[in-house]
Amino acid sequence: MIERAERVHCLSGFFQHLLHFLLQLGYFGPVVMGILDSSFLFLPFGNDLLVVALVARHHQGYLLYVLPAVIGSTAGVWILDLVARKIGEEGIRKVAGNRRYEYLKRKIEKRGALALAVGCLAPPPFPFTMVVGVNSALGYPRRRLLMVVAASRAARFLVLGALAIHFGRVILRWADSDTFKEVMFGFIIICLAGSAYSIYTWIRKGRSKRPGIREDQPARA
Repeated sequence: MIERAERVHCLSGFFQHLLHFLLQLGYFGPVVMGILDSSFLFLPFGNDLLVVALVARHHQGYLLYVLPAVIGSTAGVWILDLVARKIGEEGIRKVAGNRRYEYLKRKIEKRGALALAVGCLAPPPFPFTMVVGVNSALGYPRRRLLMVVAASRAARFLVLGALAIHFGRVILRWADSDTFKEVMFGFIIICLAGSAYSIYTWIRKGRSKRPGIREDQPARA
């Protein structure tokens, strides 16, 4: 019991500093988290949790938290799109694995926009990063890709913000519990490990590449 109390005390201090830092960023926080969450890092629910926490504390900033989250997510996808087009199909195939790539390619060639929208709305373990990467490598128009991402992410964050307003008090009480802090500590460790592996995979396997499809190539339906 004593050890658990000490661990909880340490976790409490850690989360107080982390939460204070994120809250200090204000409306800029969801932008930063969105860029990280939608690019190469492994941060499932990262921006979702931040938006919920911010809206639960400040209901009046509902839309002003949603908009930066959408901007950050779209910017992160834009960065991912740049890299995916550069390394091309062969590079994405190496990152995703041949079987996974072929599966996503078949789905995306039929309904690229739908796959993007589902990826923006679906929770992990849906392979959002790979869906974006395959779409980009196959030459899906960048402007259309970013528009689909922005619209889908906006819908997602608007719903989450509305839920945060409705269940704000419950969310804040739960977030202050010792159990939640312990779970989140483990979650952060998993995110750090997953992010390191994701970056390693993109750098190591993406090096062997062939030229990707140019943006001016005829677009798919």
